[in-house]
Amino acid sequence: MMLALTWRRSASRSSRIEPARFLAAVVSGADCSHLSTRGNRRRCLGQINPPPPQGDKPRILHPQPAWSLSSSLSMSMASGGEGPSSTPHKHTNRLADERSPYLLQHAHNPVDWYPWGQDAFDKAKNEDKPIFLSVGYSTCHWCHVMERESFEDEEIGKILSDNFVCIKVDREERPDVDKVYMTFVQATHGGGGWPMSVWLTPELKPFIGGTYFSPRDHRGRPGLKTVLNRITEQWQNNRPALESSGEKILEALKKGTAVAANPGESLPLALDVANHCFQQLVQSYEEEYGGFKVAPKFPTPVNLMFLMSYWSVNRSTSEGVEALQMALHTLRMMALGGIHDHVAQGFHRYSTDSSWHVPHFEKMLYDQAQLAVAYITASQVSGEPLFADVAKDILLYVSRDLSHESGGFYSAEDADSVPASGGPNKREGAFCVWTASEVRELLPDVVEGATAAATQADIVMHHYGVKELGNVAPEQDPHGELQGQNVLIVRYSVELTAARFGIGVEKVNEVLASARAKLAEVRESRPRPHLDTKMLASWNGLMLSAYARVGAVLGDNSLLERAVQAGNFLKEHLWDAERETVLRSCYRGDQMEVQQITRPISGFLSHYAFIISGLLDLYEATLQSEWLQWAEELQLRQDTLFWDHQGGGYFCSDPSDGTVLLQLKEDQDGAEPSANSVSASNLLRLSHYTGREEWLQKSQRLLTAFSERLTKIPIALPEMVRSLMAQHYTLKQIVICGRRDASDTASLLAAVNSLFLPHKVLMLNDSSDGFLSRRLPALSSMSQQSGVATAYVCQDFSCSLPVTDPEDLRRLLLDA
Repeated sequence: MMLALTWRRSASRSSRIEPARFLAAVVSGADCSHLSTRGNRRRCLGQINPPPPQGDKPRILHPQPAWSLSSSLSMSMASGGEGPSSTPHKHTNRLADERSPYLLQHAHNPVDWYPWGQDAFDKAKNEDKPIFLSVGYSTCHWCHVMERESFEDEEIGKILSDNFVCIKVDREERPDVDKVYMTFVQATHGGGGWPMSVWLTPELKPFIGGTYFSPRDHRGRPGLKTVLNRITEQWQNNRPALESSGEKILEALKKGTAVAANPGESLPLALDVANHCFQQLVQSYEEEYGGFKVAPKFPTPVNLMFLMSYWSVNRSTSEGVEALQMALHTLRMMALGGIHDHVAQGFHRYSTDSSWHVPHFEKMLYDQAQLAVAYITASQVSGEPLFADVAKDILLYVSRDLSHESGGFYSAEDADSVPASGGPNKREGAFCVWTASEVRELLPDVVEGATAAATQADIVMHHYGVKELGNVAPEQDPHGELQGQNVLIVRYSVELTAARFGIGVEKVNEVLASARAKLAEVRESRPRPHLDTKMLASWNGLMLSAYARVGAVLGDNSLLERAVQAGNFLKEHLWDAERETVLRSCYRGDQMEVQQITRPISGFLSHYAFIISGLLDLYEATLQSEWLQWAEELQLRQDTLFWDHQGGGYFCSDPSDGTVLLQLKEDQDGAEPSANSVSASNLLRLSHYTGREEWLQKSQRLLTAFSERLTKIPIALPEMVRSLMAQHYTLKQIVICGRRDASDTASLLAAVNSLFLPHKVLMLNDSSDGFLSRRLPALSSMSQQSGVATAYVCQDFSCSLPVTDPEDLRRLLLDA
């Protein structure tokens, strides 16, 4: 059990405190359970993945002492601090030479910051100083707060610079570093979040960890200044105990995080695992508004995709019907809620309440990518236009606000911005919210035919729940930032709004569309939130999948062209062909050019896995074999760099990197799917495209390595459960024989893309392209019938009779 003592007890001891007694009160970072009201969750620390189910705590036995520090949360607002300043800076440190937006936000702190790297490690060893590691990301609210309160403080900056080697890490640039030390903080702290604060030995071994610290002692809890002084004192007077503590914890972490297949172990039973996962989701499902668990409520697209896949193989059962209802209801309520930006499109990070009303206003690229896929999948299974409209809505936002002209995608938009009225401080949601008077002033025109001479404003305020005094409850606004403001949320159907004002549905749609356009125009004149223009290979891979899959389902060539542009961007800017290495990220320069740092960071497992998945989706959407060929090349490279030959599965980072102390295999599908989950699917798909039997075996060995997790807590890995289901049901090979640009080929493809078929690979057998025929000799026996495009549906080496009519193909796939 982790020890946790209050600060008073620690402070009452003499200066020579045993490590176990040097623990401050533990404050959870990830779930903000220390906050007294649900409303305070809106100012929660930067969130880790949505919390796992009860009982899914880090599987670590803590040797004594397990050190962990944190402090009470300040109630002040973020300053943000982004963007160039016209005034000269008093301080400039070496982070000014970096390209990460997060590191640049700290370039003028009075702290001698180093980026993660050998220069910092050498300094720590040469000067025999402990390391202070601070990890965050550029759109993290509490990272901004800690910077303004502590890292811009001259006194604290001097303490840090004099006594520690200070390293600043962008978690989105170095997820490998973040994962290692977050694992330590979670294991010793019971939770985690960003900003993350960890103290290390010069050998990079952690001995104390926490999250946010107020600058000075607050309500009996230690502030950062006090913590720094105490650690300095302990480092000088009690160092062996500190190092011993860190060593023991690290050894426990190595054992507790190991994931490996046992000799002779076989795949877990897919049907049992899938049913267990479904039942666990049922238990956590919130029936009224959809979603899972209580506030804060995350979109969790991995859960929704599992539910729709579960339905696809259980359509005739009550469980299958229930799974589909859970997914569709959640997606529908999210689309109507305030988490969905009704004016400028896209989705915010999460909802602070159970009804999806008041969001944390940050927008992340990975959310947009996964939700676009979830919504287009919902349109396939339900036929409801709403879902396809939302998928297009998301991609409209990404194309407009998160796209670089080269084809890459930016990482995120911040939650905080300066209000239109001005002022020195940024406020969360200022860019997005509205007062009733603003709406009335902007939309004064009377709507012809409406009862009681209703104006556009009357209709909009009724439909979107706008109230004169604001529609955000006080408990949802602990800082008073949203007082008198409205977060737009659809309160009535278009039909009910039409009935309320005595006009037709078509007229209401016209009024609402016109009003949204006017609101968007006004919003563009407001100060914008900070834009993180870092372009990450992994998240660009997710977005590539989104454009490819939505474009294929809708038959939208403009979306498919954007997908191809994204694929070309990845190959040109984030692939080093000479070294056969994916690069972690690139950046937007001052002149809008794409820039790379002097020593580019090599990609990690997620970068390879997400790009490969995106390329497979791009191939199925365009049937251009160059993307399949590159996916094969990347998979071979991923196997070389990250495969665990002893235990199976992939390490998250290169095991040869001595600066990463834990070789982890991420075992949770959270805000992003685990790279091992995605890899299990990639290997299976590629084995069917290339005929490489070893990739099928690798996929099975990977799943076997995660057997314990899949069997006991499948809700932690819903994306991996989908891969396990695909192994069980085996993939159908849908082969289209025809010319890629021919209309009859397009008609067959449209029939395939109209259906949600999670267990299939789609391929084109075109005599002008030999990539597949060289790898799959069986394709030579398939050809066009009577000179028209022809489809074959094969499974377990048995193929259907050839089909040339799109409706016949659709029926064949549905029957199968």
